[in-house]
Amino acid sequence: MPASPSAQPDTGDLAVVRHDDRGVVHLTLNRPASFNALSRDMLTALDDAFAAIDPDPSLRAVVIAAEGRAFCAGHDLKEMRELGDEDAYRQLFAQCSRVMQRLQDCPVPVIARIQGLATAAGCQLAASCDMAVAARSARFAVSGIKVGLFCSTPAVALTRNIGPKQAAEMLFTGEFIDADQALEWGLVNRVAEDDALDDSLEVLLDSLRAKSQVALFTGKAMLARQRALPLGQAYAYAGEVMAANMMAEDVAEGIDAFVAKRAPHWRHR
Repeated sequence: MPASPSAQPDTGDLAVVRHDDRGVVHLTLNRPASFNALSRDMLTALDDAFAAIDPDPSLRAVVIAAEGRAFCAGHDLKEMRELGDEDAYRQLFAQCSRVMQRLQDCPVPVIARIQGLATAAGCQLAASCDMAVAARSARFAVSGIKVGLFCSTPAVALTRNIGPKQAAEMLFTGEFIDADQALEWGLVNRVAEDDALDDSLEVLLDSLRAKSQVALFTGKAMLARQRALPLGQAYAYAGEVMAANMMAEDVAEGIDAFVAKRAPHWRHR
């Protein structure tokens, strides 16, 4: 269910951005007292954080994590209730949709690091990431229906991740699924014991760090665009992308390295 925030205030930046020295931007939701609810201010902070990401030659991935016991408990119910105006609701959901599309527009893969709850728009946030690693104790739901609200905007991301019947079950019942069920249904990529979540994430990040940035940029853009095309057009587009990709210096280096049985030296590391 969307979050009903605690009376305890959150302090500090709502979205904390850290750049590590190995090509990963870490973006951490920082409303732990409110279960990282997506208030309008939080959405603005996320939008600004993604807009500020610099695709420098070292960039390989973005990680979305969260402070506290929950990944993200969805929209801020109290704030939503106070809006009370249909145009204001349209603006809120449009703002949220822009943020979710920021994840798709990001030039490199975006990975969710999920602990605790990911509900409603929080589940949407997890589903909007390219990949997700979840703690064994994580739980997922799109539970707006329990307060009479069908989770229409979360449904967009959810139905692009899991099968239609699984999505319908989540959307119409609002019931939770656990991390293992989320893995089986394709909502997350990996499940780790709670104390090994960061280790599991690092294994995935190390794999991305070893890849050519040219290939990551190409793949991220290509996957998003082909999804909206009919099959024949998707193949035609994919062929054009692959032909152009073949002309990159990194591809020549990668093939030469493969033939020579050595590690590649990417030009755009």
